[in-house]
Amino acid sequence: MAEQRDQIEDATRRAAERQRIGAEEPEPSVAARLGQIGVLGWLVVMPILIGIVLGRLVDRVAESGIFFTAPAIFIGAGIGLHAAWKWMHKQ
Repeated sequence: MAEQRDQIEDATRRAAERQRIGAEEPEPSVAARLGQIGVLGWLVVMPILIGIVLGRLVDRVAESGIFFTAPAIFIGAGIGLHAAWKWMHKQ
């Protein structure tokens, strides 16, 4: 009986702590969430676009079709996704 009472007291204490934390740190607004989505989008898109531009420049100089553009797109996507991953975990 005493063990069950201790468990109930612990659960009540944890619930009160969660409620206090929720009151101190309210959920971000919809505008803030949309801003975060925009930042993530640009973190992924910009390296891809830079890869396209650099790949096309090298292909134009080397007269190689899209030989360098295709890998540059994938490298840019990898860099962008890595940057987005790091940014999300920092938030």
